[in-house]
Amino acid sequence: MSGNSHPDQHPADAAGIAAAAAVLRRGGLVAVPTETVYGLAARADSVAAVAAIYRAKGRPDFNPLIVHVPDVAAAARLARFDARALRLAQAFWPGPLTMVLPRRADAPLAAAVTAGLPTVAIRCPAHPAMRALLAEAGLPLAAPSANCSGGVSPTCAAHVAASLGANVDLILDGGACAAGIESTIVALREGGGWQVLRPGPITAADIAAILGEAEGAAVADGAIEAPGQLASHYAPGKPVRLNAIAAEADEFHIGFGAVAGDCSLSAGADMAEAAARLYAALHDAAAAAQPRIAVAPIPDEGIGAAINDRLRRAAA
Repeated sequence: MSGNSHPDQHPADAAGIAAAAAVLRRGGLVAVPTETVYGLAARADSVAAVAAIYRAKGRPDFNPLIVHVPDVAAAARLARFDARALRLAQAFWPGPLTMVLPRRADAPLAAAVTAGLPTVAIRCPAHPAMRALLAEAGLPLAAPSANCSGGVSPTCAAHVAASLGANVDLILDGGACAAGIESTIVALREGGGWQVLRPGPITAADIAAILGEAEGAAVADGAIEAPGQLASHYAPGKPVRLNAIAAEADEFHIGFGAVAGDCSLSAGADMAEAAARLYAALHDAAAAAQPRIAVAPIPDEGIGAAINDRLRRAAA
């Protein structure tokens, strides 16, 4: 860990990627952009490196971590892939889909990565900086969002530096993240069923188009078996009121569509733009003078379900 209060920041070019890979190989922490949010990466095979993630984030140790891999072959060394998993990988990888699959007994993963569960959450990211880092480091990387646990997820390098400071060794600055909301997490059940554990950019309908309809509830509610399932998560540190057409005097108002607000997720009511702007708006609201936050109504269809999921957790 560098002794200064500011982590090293490098552009996500070849020199920056090489420096970041060297930090990872020696067990350090690197913040790196993905197509969803910035991740806090460490080598997933090292108990000490994974412990450093939990220390930096102040993350509860029952909350598992997503392992990022460059391709299906690397994923299949860590988890048991069946025909369904291969079909999903062909359709959505590289991309913002995390699969929860049975962990291989010989998978070289620190126990804390899976939080003692018999499954592993695994993703092949699409962002060129994260893909280059995986290739250069030659390691599977555990990488939750690069922020203090339960806080607002970071969508630019400045968010990471403000949240984690010297707890991260190096930040790769790849600009703002495109999707702005974390990956969809789907669990493939023994016996053929599947369930969305965390809504995200890839919807339950997208998955059903590949696998057929889910048996039972398509979206899970209950035990922690994947990241982002804690009831209070993504919290901006102030009370949050949802479905607010108008703000009260002491509220910072996040708008959408016809509701202008102090800032807007999307004046044109574009859901993808709203997802991409969600965490930046929550950061603005957290930094504002008003002690409370109000958020305009967001339609609950498609990616709106993922946005509302994050907002409900922010308000919990």
